[in-house]
Amino acid sequence: MKKSVVYLALLIAISVLALFLPAVPGTISTEGLNSGDIGWMLTASALVLLMTPGLAFFYGGMIDTKNIISTMLQSFIAMGVISVLWIVVGFSLVFGDSIGGIIGDPRSFFMFQNVLESKPWSLAPTIPLVLFAFFQLKFAIITPALITGTFAERVKFKSYIIFLVLFCLFIYAPLAHMTWHPEGFLFKLGLLDFAGGTVVHMSAGFAALVASYYLRDKSAPKQAISPANIPYVLLGTGLLWFGWFGFNAGSALSAGVLAATAFATTNTASAAAGLAWVLYDVVRGKKPSALGFCIGAVVGLVAITPAAGFVTIPSSLFIGTIASIISNVMVHWKSKTSLEDTLDVFPCHGVGGAVGMIMTGLFANTAINAANTTGNGLFFGEFTLIKVHLIGLVIAVAFISLGSFIILKVTDWISPMTISEEEKKMGSDLSQHGERLYTFEIEPMREAV
Repeated sequence: MKKSVVYLALLIAISVLALFLPAVPGTISTEGLNSGDIGWMLTASALVLLMTPGLAFFYGGMIDTKNIISTMLQSFIAMGVISVLWIVVGFSLVFGDSIGGIIGDPRSFFMFQNVLESKPWSLAPTIPLVLFAFFQLKFAIITPALITGTFAERVKFKSYIIFLVLFCLFIYAPLAHMTWHPEGFLFKLGLLDFAGGTVVHMSAGFAALVASYYLRDKSAPKQAISPANIPYVLLGTGLLWFGWFGFNAGSALSAGVLAATAFATTNTASAAAGLAWVLYDVVRGKKPSALGFCIGAVVGLVAITPAAGFVTIPSSLFIGTIASIISNVMVHWKSKTSLEDTLDVFPCHGVGGAVGMIMTGLFANTAINAANTTGNGLFFGEFTLIKVHLIGLVIAVAFISLGSFIILKVTDWISPMTISEEEKKMGSDLSQHGERLYTFEIEPMREAV
């Protein structure tokens, strides 16, 4: 109760502070802006935001009935928490004046000062800076929400909120700055990440791996969960696939051929990956399942994300297929370990993102994106780019893993993370939120692994 009062007081203080900040100038320059690009980026920003509710349905359908509301709320609450945090300091930390190529100066756009009147972002010269800022906000929202598939049914809600804030400030912000800011360390190294394979999916996936290790309970038998609502998963997949066109094609930051290319590679990789997952399951003696196609399709979307604006359409077909098979193998491997990654975030997003990063180093082609590609991939006879990507992979994994472990420890110290056995039996919907999906009890189907 006391902590809630403190949080409410903090939110009110931030709101009051905003009222006393200097007003924007009377006129805002529109020189160089393009109405077509603005229209497309407004649409793309809305599409990317739609992905977070899509993720809520995707994860919510996979969990048991006692935890559906809690699992879905973890995605929705990220839209509120990260939106406020982004306005206060998040955008500054990612795209503010670079401090050593590692992090942005928090004073650059504190409380969104200077955003409306500033010139457009250097890599997006035809859209207002405020539109670029809100497009990037949607990436910051979904990244920590992806990790909730690991937390599902095991973490206290208030502890998750603390983790959400710390992850955004100390993992997402510096990694995004290093990768996407022109003065960022990885950007200057030559690393290519068109729409977030490293920044979004690897950061979420490897944080999930660390959380799986940190939160595991060796004393309890590991249990497999039967999905409560596969139509929810199908709905979530559809929303994610639809929204991903904004995610990848929108990262062209203009309405042109590059956006169309990213749109095409995105759809192709997802389709190939969904089919590959189902076919690989059949080869292994399993039945073709709706759940399998959905997971595979999402893995394809993850893998093509870093490469979408750098590779040809035939390359995207290969990337989706290979990433799907590798992730399928990793899901099977993970099920034999003690790791408690409830909804397979690491095999799908961590491994899928890493595969996409490596594939970008193999198949990037300057003919697709000469302006932003730092060289051809190994498949076209050049070694430099794949070397940079392998170095970047090691750096990113080390930074994400160590940083996530520290954040988990700090969060656990501030507010113990795991729910009690009694709360687990009750379900997080009721124990954490006082709500339930049904007015009557439905016992979830579980089986020991």
